[in-house]
Amino acid sequence: MHPIRWLAVSGLVVASCMFAGVARAQVDLAPFVAEEKIGSLKLSPTGEYYAATVPMEGQYGLAVMRRSDHAITASFRFTKGTDIHDFWWVNPERVLIAVAETFGSRDDPLPTGELYAINADGSRRDLLVGWRVRGSYTGTRLTTGKREEQVAARLVDTLPGDDRHVLIRVAPLARDPITRLERMDVYSGRRTRVTSAPVSTAEYVTDNSGTVRFAYGANVDNVSRTYLRADDRSEWELINDERTSGGIVVPLGFSPDNATAYLRMEHRHGPDSVVAYDIASGERRELLRHDVVDPVPVYDDSGRVPVGVRFHGAQTRTAFFDEASPEARFQRSLEAVFEGQVVSVTSATTDGTSRLFQARSDVDPGSYFEFDSTRNNADFIFARSEAIDPERMGTMRGVELRARDGLPLHGFLTVPRGVEARALPLVVMPHGGPFGVFDAWGFDRDAQVLAAAGYAVLQVNFRGSGNYGRAFRMAGAREWGGAMQDDVTDATRWAIAQGIADPQRICIYGASYGAYAALMGTVREPELYRCAVGYVGVYDLPRLTGENRRQGRWARNWTGDWLGTDVTALAAASPNRLAAAITVPVFLAAGGEDLIAPIEHTHLMERALRRAGVPVETLYYPNEGHGFHTTEHRLEFYRRLLGFLHGHLGGQQAAP
Repeated sequence: MHPIRWLAVSGLVVASCMFAGVARAQVDLAPFVAEEKIGSLKLSPTGEYYAATVPMEGQYGLAVMRRSDHAITASFRFTKGTDIHDFWWVNPERVLIAVAETFGSRDDPLPTGELYAINADGSRRDLLVGWRVRGSYTGTRLTTGKREEQVAARLVDTLPGDDRHVLIRVAPLARDPITRLERMDVYSGRRTRVTSAPVSTAEYVTDNSGTVRFAYGANVDNVSRTYLRADDRSEWELINDERTSGGIVVPLGFSPDNATAYLRMEHRHGPDSVVAYDIASGERRELLRHDVVDPVPVYDDSGRVPVGVRFHGAQTRTAFFDEASPEARFQRSLEAVFEGQVVSVTSATTDGTSRLFQARSDVDPGSYFEFDSTRNNADFIFARSEAIDPERMGTMRGVELRARDGLPLHGFLTVPRGVEARALPLVVMPHGGPFGVFDAWGFDRDAQVLAAAGYAVLQVNFRGSGNYGRAFRMAGAREWGGAMQDDVTDATRWAIAQGIADPQRICIYGASYGAYAALMGTVREPELYRCAVGYVGVYDLPRLTGENRRQGRWARNWTGDWLGTDVTALAAASPNRLAAAITVPVFLAAGGEDLIAPIEHTHLMERALRRAGVPVETLYYPNEGHGFHTTEHRLEFYRRLLGFLHGHLGGQQAAP
């Protein structure tokens, strides 16, 4: 380990920005496809152990190790396609584990609703609740004896002070489930019903005594409602209805004395805010609100009490309800040492003597450190990705522009290390989603691969993206191929006008919705882009709406609200039906097991391009999903991507 003297800031060795070389003749892709050493890392309540998610043959498993010597005392893993989604120390010896199915590297893992548990010494490996529980000794059963009901569960509260039980949200496995809250034994899986809510897909929030106080969610109409109650014996009181207030209210937690609740509130215009809600009087007082971006809550060491927020703007900034609080002072001390990085505490011992924190930046995926309050000293523990050399990565900066209708847009520009952002070949990279998803300042593997090859990379948070308030997100509704696409075009033209991009050397590349935007970009702007890349994309909107509607009434309603119901209009915004308008070469890649953007979308796009005489290259892997997982497949994708861009923009190719 590398000790870092807490007070001797001047002696701290930080990543230097002195590397001034331009992109090398060929790009070594090995660091970009190497598995991370570690994912999430958490201290046990007594500090005797670490628990961590670690890569295990292409998937994430769980490892428990002694803090004293890092010896592994327990491990837990699944078969391909199932990862550790999250985990929690529920007492000093036991870890609760949530699992998720991973449909590809570009897809957020989908929780399966199963909760497992394991002791730190490797004993008592138990499935406690979930669809695979049938026939097991432990597992899903209520005190009423119901054993056959198949449910999905999610942790709500670890109940500090109760080493035997946790609170979980339970939903039957159905298209439009009605959720309830239950108390579960973390050793036997035995469950007891606690409450339900007046809204079907409710989420629950407890106070600091473990009493369920808030429920919020929506029925099949997808209109959010938030309820509050005084205690377990009280009725639910409606405190927000999205239809009348014009915004969603999400409870974040309570003050230590439970007298104040903290709420994240949407507004009809502008970003969200955090307000203090006086439980006794119902008075609401705004605490924090940024001019541009939404707040993300920051909690105290217990993970229960909100103490501030993070604002993910041009760079990430932390703000506290009380800047004189111990949490604020500790955070400012960290930020002084790790200047220019995002620093966040991830876990702590119950007595507060040890805290784990992570430091990360645009050039570094992140490293974990441990602060010992008894020694006033911080030690390096693990780097998430040892293969990445921060001194060779491209730097990212925030950018701001206006769309053609005057709407402010924000995004990020990454340029090769040591290269001036002038007349560079440019890759425009719209994000996936699209709704509620957003690009943020930080390490982006795709952007870094492209920067290593000599390209500037432009990412814009077009309307419909998250992080910029309700009105900005809602402005993207039913704008596939319309105003959302115009925002990407306007950002590209901005980069040309600023002298950043060589107008003759611009390509557009995206994944999922970003792939749709890449192909629609070439339809709408045939003279702007020299080529396009679509990775695990959706290209036929009538087909997409049909796929979505089969998931339940809420999905049918959501699809109508956000994509639209006019089949003719949807077809007119589908790039596979507009291939004759595409005049530049295209590279398509997809996986045969993709459940998010089924490979048939790419097959339809390819066939349409070939019929139109458009040059098209393809890369298919039948055993991959929504983004390639296998190291060899990711390596080949990046190799083909750089080769394709080299042929049209002139950047560097991958090393053999």
